[in-house]
Amino acid sequence: MAATPQNPAASAPRRKVSRHRGEGQWAAGHFTPLNGNEQFKKDDDGLNVRTRIETIYSKRGFDSIDPNDLRGRMRWWGLYTQRKPGIDGGKTAILEPEELDDKYFMMRVRIDGGRLTTRQLRVIGEISQEFARGTADLTDRQNVQYHWIRIEDVPEIWNRLEAVGLSTTEACGDCPRVVIGSPVAGIAEDEIIDGTWAIDEINRRYIGNKEFSNLPRKFKSAISGSPLLDVVHEINDIALVGVVHPEHGPGFDLWVGGGLSTNPKIGVRLGAWVPLDEVPDVWAGVVGIFRDYGYRRLRTRARLKFLVADWGPEKFRQVLEDEYLKRKLVDGPAPTEPLQRWRDHVGVHRQKDGNFYVGFAPRVGRVDGATLAKIADLAEAHGSGRVRTTVEQKMIILDVAEAQVESLVEALEALDLKARPSTFRRGTMACTGIEYCKIAIVETKARGASLIDELERRLPEFDEPLTINLNGCPNACARIQVADIGLKGQLMTDENGEQVEGYQVHLGGALGLEAGFGRKVRGLKVTSAELPDYVERVLTRFQDEREDGERFATWAARASEEALS
Repeated sequence: MAATPQNPAASAPRRKVSRHRGEGQWAAGHFTPLNGNEQFKKDDDGLNVRTRIETIYSKRGFDSIDPNDLRGRMRWWGLYTQRKPGIDGGKTAILEPEELDDKYFMMRVRIDGGRLTTRQLRVIGEISQEFARGTADLTDRQNVQYHWIRIEDVPEIWNRLEAVGLSTTEACGDCPRVVIGSPVAGIAEDEIIDGTWAIDEINRRYIGNKEFSNLPRKFKSAISGSPLLDVVHEINDIALVGVVHPEHGPGFDLWVGGGLSTNPKIGVRLGAWVPLDEVPDVWAGVVGIFRDYGYRRLRTRARLKFLVADWGPEKFRQVLEDEYLKRKLVDGPAPTEPLQRWRDHVGVHRQKDGNFYVGFAPRVGRVDGATLAKIADLAEAHGSGRVRTTVEQKMIILDVAEAQVESLVEALEALDLKARPSTFRRGTMACTGIEYCKIAIVETKARGASLIDELERRLPEFDEPLTINLNGCPNACARIQVADIGLKGQLMTDENGEQVEGYQVHLGGALGLEAGFGRKVRGLKVTSAELPDYVERVLTRFQDEREDGERFATWAARASEEALS
């Protein structure tokens, strides 16, 4: 056929046509796995590995574990291999996974909403002492993490946890992880709405359900009816926070697309008001969008935040309504600004029933099984059967009669658990770090604990709210970009030309309605040895230069580079 103006391609040379594979979005018909992670998930659902753990691996030992289970599917049951001792940070990105792997596991206990009974807490402590060499870290997502877990012991640990209503189901992996919630849900005097029912219903319907067990990557959720906005809603894949609609009353404002790591993004409001009884359906709709439209080709772009950034909130809401909910959402108001700077519930606070809750601060979330058992004993001795974990690596004992409060505070103090902590004890968090984490470069937990001690000694009168977050690598598990002082671990060369551990410094990050990421001053790095001197120097300048009532983050945004160095 001759070429014509209407058919110019008729004379063009033929080109090989290949099907565009796109971003691996299922909704676009791209079901062929485009990387190894997508392949092993297609080969076998992560939830199925439990049977092999119970029937094969726990009986035959570590060396019997299939590599795709070991470094992939076992995460769906809260298990990661931990770092082999003695491997320095300079080798983190050089060694193969099998060279970094120890024959022990980190195990994450899922604690949705941070809610525990004293019986559950005691069982967590007993497991720690019997199977985890005493380890039991509090995370910034309300979970507890063990280390030194042997594969042979995993079935028995599951039996003990599940006997008291706990689990490790989908505590890790490309699935819906723990749903964090206000640790004072249902008891706080100022609560707008109690989200507990919605968290429980999401768990009942969807956790451990293969409908959502193969997502592009992890999915983080937060639900809170507290006016303190106490669940870091700005950096979750989905967050529902309490608001009062002028016509419909208390409900939740819907946010999507938050997240940190190496490409941080603050979540966006969809402008929708969601009543309590519709929260599970809306949650499932957002997860469904992620499952079907999420980018699966590159792991670095496989989080919901990238889809939200590309679509924008208007399109995201339209797809949610038209394709998943089959109805329109009600427009609603934004949350109001919290009246308090601290959102961690540390200290003594009155409950709506007249009793009190007491929030206290371990050092950077580092506790142990024996201490957890003692906390359970203390709570019960002071009339309480309920405790909570927080998103700041803290704990709370609920339901304490007024006459028992001071006795409890003193007893906690004797365990080095501060209900009236310094700013530095209260505001410092640290990730797992090189001690156990295979992707870490530097130490964090011990460094954070020693930093607290040094700053308390050097700046005993400093009482401004301040957050100091230490992270062992760029992945931001400890939320470095939204801390007043965020410290990202890296290797440096010191003044003697030696390679040493150190940190890149982020200054002036914040969460709240003025949420934003910290400022990076060009070349601003500090060695671990110099860290106390540096923080003391910056905080002293802040005190000297601040205006009345000015927050550290505001000062850091306007301060000169010289003042911040």
